[in-house]
Amino acid sequence: MKWVEGAKQGILVAGDQGQGNGLTQLSCPKGVVVDQLGTVYVADAGNDRIMRWPKGVTKGSVIVGANAEGGQSNQLNGPIGLSFDRHSNLYVVDNGNHRVQKFNIDPNG
Repeated sequence: MKWVEGAKQGILVAGDQGQGNGLTQLSCPKGVVVDQLGTVYVADAGNDRIMRWPKGVTKGSVIVGANAEGGQSNQLNGPIGLSFDRHSNLYVVDNGNHRVQKFNIDPNG
C-alpha cells in the first residue's frame, strides 16, 4: 500500500489477489523499493523471485528468479531485501543462499 501524506487510506500498488505465484499475486513479500519513475520492486520471498510493477500497472513482471528455488545464479531462495545503486544495478539479499546477488536491470524494461 502507498500512503500519501494526510491520506486516510492507502493506495494499492501491488498484489492483493490472494497469496499465490501469479503475476497479480505475492507470497510472503519481504522487501520493497521504488525507483524515481514510481516503479515498485518487491522481494517476493515465498515465490523466490523479484517482481516489478511500473506505476499504474496492475499486473507485475518477474525480473529475477522464478526458476524454482535454488542456488544457481538465475535462482533465489527466500529473497528478503533489495536495493539499487546509482548505475541501476539491483542488489538482492538472497537469504536462503546466504548471499547478496547483483543484477543489471533495465529500469525501463
